[in-house]
Amino acid sequence: MKTAMTEVGSASGSTGAEHMPDVLTMDELAALLRVDRKTAYAAVMRGEVPGVRRLGRCIRISRDAVMRWLAEGEAAPRGRRRVAA
Repeated sequence: MKTAMTEVGSASGSTGAEHMPDVLTMDELAALLRVDRKTAYAAVMRGEVPGVRRLGRCIRISRDAVMRWLAEGEAAPRGRRRVAA
């Protein structure tokens, strides 16, 4: 049974996440998910991405929370956890 983590890293054998910092920027999240920045930002604003924290005007995401979310292959966490703009 393949997991989301296996599928994400199947092309190169690894996701490259092990070389990413523990706390991701929006650009790093987009690169990890292999989507454009606008798509990643929209998913964060809808509360679909776990481990999101807002620090002033900056949005930071826990790499470990995102990697667990991908590995579990579960639907996005529900509940309108919007990140205030």
